[in-house]
Amino acid sequence: MSPAKSLDYETPLAPEVPHSQPLFTAQAAELVEGLRSRSPQDLAQLMDLSDALAGLNAARYAAWRPRHGSRNARQAVLAFNGDVYEGLDARSLGVDDLEWAQRHLAILSGLYGVLRPLDRMQPYRLEMG
Repeated sequence: MSPAKSLDYETPLAPEVPHSQPLFTAQAAELVEGLRSRSPQDLAQLMDLSDALAGLNAARYAAWRPRHGSRNARQAVLAFNGDVYEGLDARSLGVDDLEWAQRHLAILSGLYGVLRPLDRMQPYRLEMG
């Protein structure tokens, strides 16, 4: 699946939702370090963002940490919020269905490479174009 530009880190999650760690966190950390060195204006130009979105994402990169826990991250399939994810309605799936998706579904990510649905990810925006 492709990622979505919109993210949802506000909707409460059930505590029993399983999670996993991204496979390529070390590589994501390298990308984040490079992005941290850029000003919001640089990010705006690089990703064709408004000043407000550039500032938001500069703050996201500043807050990003290699450790993905329940306070700073959310399962990818529950964090992305676009048409495909609304159609999937992962919040309505039971644990068995989420674990099935974990074994059969991959999400392409500009920052993380490939995410499994239950991999915790921190808020970010990184265009793949």
